[in-house]
Amino acid sequence: MPWSPPSPGTLPLERVRSVTIAKLDQAHGTIEHAFQGRPSRQHAMRQKASQEQSKDFGISLTPLFAGIAAYNRGNGLVDIGFACHDGTYSIDFSVRTVDILMDNPPSELAEWLVTLLREYCTSHYFKFLGIGITAELASLCPELPARLWSVLDLVPMIFSRGLEYPRGRKSHPTLDEEADSMARKCLMYFGPNQQPRVQVGYRNEVEVDANGHVRIASVSNYKQTVSPETWKAVMHYIASIKEKNIKLAFFNSTPQGGGVALMRHALIRFFRSVGVDARWYVPVFKPEAFRITKTNHNILQGVAEPGESLSAQQQAILYEWVRESANRYWLAENGPLRPRSEGGADIIIVDDPQMPEVIKISKEVDPDRPVIFRSHIQIRSDLTAQAGTPAADVWDWLFERVRLADVFISHPVREFVPQTLDMRKVGYMPASTDWMDGLNKTLNTYSLQHYVNVFNTECFKFRMTKLDYPTRDFIAQIARFDPAKGIPDVIASYAELRRLYMKDWANDDIPQLVIAGHGAVDDPYASKIYDETLDLLDRLYADIKNDVVVMRLGPLDQMLSMLLQCAKVGLQLSTREGFEVKISEALHKGKPVIATKVGGIPLQIQHGLNGFLVEPGDYRAVAKHLLYLLTDEQMFQRMSNYAATHISDEVSTVGNALSWLYLADTMCSGGTVLPDSNWINDMAREQAGVPYTESECRLPRMPELDQSLVEREGVMLRVRDRASSIC
Repeated sequence: MPWSPPSPGTLPLERVRSVTIAKLDQAHGTIEHAFQGRPSRQHAMRQKASQEQSKDFGISLTPLFAGIAAYNRGNGLVDIGFACHDGTYSIDFSVRTVDILMDNPPSELAEWLVTLLREYCTSHYFKFLGIGITAELASLCPELPARLWSVLDLVPMIFSRGLEYPRGRKSHPTLDEEADSMARKCLMYFGPNQQPRVQVGYRNEVEVDANGHVRIASVSNYKQTVSPETWKAVMHYIASIKEKNIKLAFFNSTPQGGGVALMRHALIRFFRSVGVDARWYVPVFKPEAFRITKTNHNILQGVAEPGESLSAQQQAILYEWVRESANRYWLAENGPLRPRSEGGADIIIVDDPQMPEVIKISKEVDPDRPVIFRSHIQIRSDLTAQAGTPAADVWDWLFERVRLADVFISHPVREFVPQTLDMRKVGYMPASTDWMDGLNKTLNTYSLQHYVNVFNTECFKFRMTKLDYPTRDFIAQIARFDPAKGIPDVIASYAELRRLYMKDWANDDIPQLVIAGHGAVDDPYASKIYDETLDLLDRLYADIKNDVVVMRLGPLDQMLSMLLQCAKVGLQLSTREGFEVKISEALHKGKPVIATKVGGIPLQIQHGLNGFLVEPGDYRAVAKHLLYLLTDEQMFQRMSNYAATHISDEVSTVGNALSWLYLADTMCSGGTVLPDSNWINDMAREQAGVPYTESECRLPRMPELDQSLVEREGVMLRVRDRASSIC
């Protein structure tokens, strides 16, 4: 049901007594105001009427920023200052004294603050985007930041000092001034898209979470996302790495947009929370280089345009691109690529095939320092084995540098491992996602309505069909606009469903189709694929195109989370794929997924249990499976429940961190790691003394991944069609 504002009345504070006071201690001055902004009665009436008359689920909310400050008087009394800012002006503030005579003061104070802000938002039709919190309040109430993020969907930022702290000043601002300063300081970190800016700072280090100011999860939150066994193994390596002061340095080409960047933001966030020294670096921005690397990506996947290849001139551009960044930022005094004896990192991880030159540079400077290369894309080993082909040429260029790495990490797919590699160095690690970030956390109804409205507003701006949810269900494929994502097959499947099986259905019973995804700075072909998709709808699917929503979205993770959370069924009909963790994200939300038997997709879907697997291009099979899921409610619920409860820790941030921690601890302690076709996660659990048990859920271990069982004389085995999980 659509959300409606609460009736006027007191907040359910129960065991907390709160009063607005007129005078505080002399150090904080005199405050005589509480929240003064009055909700617009007309706005509320119009919102409610619109929802009732048009069955419109979305609501229009005014974006704001907030600030909270606290002063602990002692004897159980705490003064709390609130302030609100609309991006231009401060519009509201109050000071309250709270008597925290409770069994669990930090937890209950956090809940009271969350309740207060929630009631304020819902009564005013506001949506807080971010909130600045003083370090004093965060220390007094450690659970508050994560609760604000998970419950109210606002970005919490913690600051030790506000804007009114010039050096040498001895006076302390009043509590209302401090709260207002927190709000204004918070909004400084937000960009024009109303999202925190992704920042690259000194030495081109990615300053994850506004350089640590954003705090969306605590260590206890992370602990709850994995099994006790996984957590025990993780803490084993964290203790060892912190004792040895091991420094990790990750390198990849972009700070945002793609799967690698998402994983690194999450990993660095977790490492920071547990005190591991891990940093992440990117090269200077060079659009020309990105176009070359994206072409290389397509060539290795076998989806490049005819005639595309890697020329000597392009190789030179890539060489200069990485060498320039290294010389300017990473080889300077105390830079991460300096020798370990001169303050450099203890282990180097190069996280994509776009800048393998970093491996070569690291080995030139410090030959014995361990270097890991992780290949995050599908590499068509059958094509790279054919001398003289564009794929072989790109792989030869890549292999000249990759062979210097001590370990080669691949997605757990046999065909992704070229035959020229030293198979003793090859280990397997899947992609991962963070269950607590904006892509995955569960949104409440109020937030869902907000994002539905934002999504439909974007649709209106681009003259696109809007989402009719919840009047109508919808099917969703969430992926970038990429030639390998199988978007033509998605549309063909939906057309088959409509034309063959639903031609006599009432309009409200027919689901819509949503094709949406983010862009990326290293993805120059997205506009081309987007245009081709719309052209295809106009040419071949005029009868259904008004029920198809095709949107390229900005970098707002909660928008994709809303689409997955509200969708009835997920699709992933890629023709070529690495791992595509969007499948695990959909399953985690209890959405059955229909997907193709390519790359690492079969590792995530158990046919008939949490989704269905089809051959690439088999749109008729997709349509049949869609019909079953849309008409057999009992089967849908069974698959939905199974999907949500059978997710391996390996695809979570903490499970992924376990593999990196094991590699860093072992390789930086004088040990040699030769995975020899093993899963890194298995090796980590074994060495930590916490091996897997039969009852634990994990991704299936395909026997084809064991290189010792595969003939090396050009014989290639395919991943089994039927992938059974060990659950």
